[in-house]
Amino acid sequence: MTADWTYVVAGGSLLLAIVLPALLSRWAISAPLVLLGVGMLIGASPLPERLPLDPQDNRAVIEHVTELTVLVALMGVGLALDRPLSLRDRASWVKWGATWRLLAVAMPLTIAAVAVLGWSVGLAPAAALVLGAALAPTDPVLASDVQVAGPQTGDHEVDETDEVRFTLTSEAGLNDGLAFPFVYAAILLATEGGVSEWALKWVGFYLVAKVLIGVVAGLAVGRALSYIAFRSESRSLRVAERGESLMALAALVTAYGVGEVAGGYGFLSVFVCAMTFRSAERSHDYHAAMHEVAERLERLLTLFVLLVLGIALTRGILDALDWQGVLVGLSLILVIRPLAGVVALAPWAGSAADRGGLIPQERWAVAFFGVRGVGSLYYLAYAAGEAPALGGDWLWATVSFTIVVSVVLHGVLSTPVMTRLDRLRSAR
Repeated sequence: MTADWTYVVAGGSLLLAIVLPALLSRWAISAPLVLLGVGMLIGASPLPERLPLDPQDNRAVIEHVTELTVLVALMGVGLALDRPLSLRDRASWVKWGATWRLLAVAMPLTIAAVAVLGWSVGLAPAAALVLGAALAPTDPVLASDVQVAGPQTGDHEVDETDEVRFTLTSEAGLNDGLAFPFVYAAILLATEGGVSEWALKWVGFYLVAKVLIGVVAGLAVGRALSYIAFRSESRSLRVAERGESLMALAALVTAYGVGEVAGGYGFLSVFVCAMTFRSAERSHDYHAAMHEVAERLERLLTLFVLLVLGIALTRGILDALDWQGVLVGLSLILVIRPLAGVVALAPWAGSAADRGGLIPQERWAVAFFGVRGVGSLYYLAYAAGEAPALGGDWLWATVSFTIVVSVVLHGVLSTPVMTRLDRLRSAR
């Protein structure tokens, strides 16, 4: 009976994922917000009590579903970015200046602040650190309302003109992989004891080597697949000519597999692979076709996860939530992330070009729209699988509450804020 209801819920979420974007296009309301509400209504209805919602009993399922959702989102984000990034061109690195500042300054500050706050309300150091690591990265899955729309193609060199959407999109694409070293630090702290026992291994392997391996794996797979798709001597292998858009899924799975097998961070491999593929024949319409496949699959998976999360909200996942968890979630969204973002993009922090040329209103928007979502659930589920002490009910409740607040607050404000910024940019 439970399995039958699971299929009903899955089918309903897929149907809503198909029709909601068109239905909501006239209103300033996001599909994730609606799906969350629908899930809560379903959860309050007399459905069978034994739906697979308990994170303690279904941790592995949560981990793999959220992992796939984030991977698909990373592939879509990498293909959507029009601004090139060349390893040998300093000018291209400068154009990504705001992104680098958010990754190097805002994310570590956010992790540290959330960890200290978690420790101050009674968490063990390892649990506090994993809470900071899970909640710090912005989410490429739920941030679509404040991200670039998709790849622009044609007979001209394309580049991003909307600095806010570009910065938020590129940050979300990169910080999922870069949060992993801090997740591993929490796991090592929980399983191997004091920092002195594993600090050198963490810096050398988890912080440096795995990042580099993930980037190299993504570059290698992206270059190999783009050569096959666009320039192979065999016409049957030049899938770009046929518009075979399922290459997006093949590239995703291959890059992730190669990155993980090589010992790197697969999330980084997927994003770098997508960026590398996008750099080949940049004006080709094939990129738009591949992005459309990734975007549709991402939408289906995302709304399914949110529907299930909404059901879980009224089925006990928040039972362990207390005022301290509420404090952590609200502090992150309303204080910690905005201040960390403003510090990273402060006028005194380098030249205007290094900050992406953002005006004050745009800097505040970038700092505020640090959307939390599916990625946070994945990191917590992964950490709990490696060290069960990191998967307590309070952590699940706090992370779920924070995601809900982010979906509601950012979902309501994204359209009016971005519309106002568009007008300011047009006026300039």
